[in-house]
Order: sequence, then C-alpha cells, then structure tokens
Amino acid sequence: MSLVSHVEELKRKHQTLSEQVEAAQRSPGASDYEIMELKKQKLRLKEEIARLALDA
Repeated sequence: MSLVSHVEELKRKHQTLSEQVEAAQRSPGASDYEIMELKKQKLRLKEEIARLALDA
C-alpha cells in the first residue's frame, strides 16, 4: 500500500469516526465514556495522518 493510499484510508476512518461521534452525541442513550473513546480514536488517527504528512 502506498503512503498516499494509506493516508486516504486513515482520512476515511477519521471521517467515519466523526460521523459516529456526532450520532452518539445526538443519541440520548450514548454514554459520555463511549463518546470520549470515539474522540480518542479520532485524535489518534488525526495525529497519525499528520505524522505521515510530515514524512512525505
């Protein structure tokens, strides 16, 4: 997998997590812990994308 395609895949995953966070925040049944974990995953992906962008 090339670096560009890897970064694109990470961006797709980041977008999916963004949508999940938004849905969870609108859902009365979602726990704060669940939302926090989704946000942590999103941040890890964002950091990885930024790191890879610097390497390119």
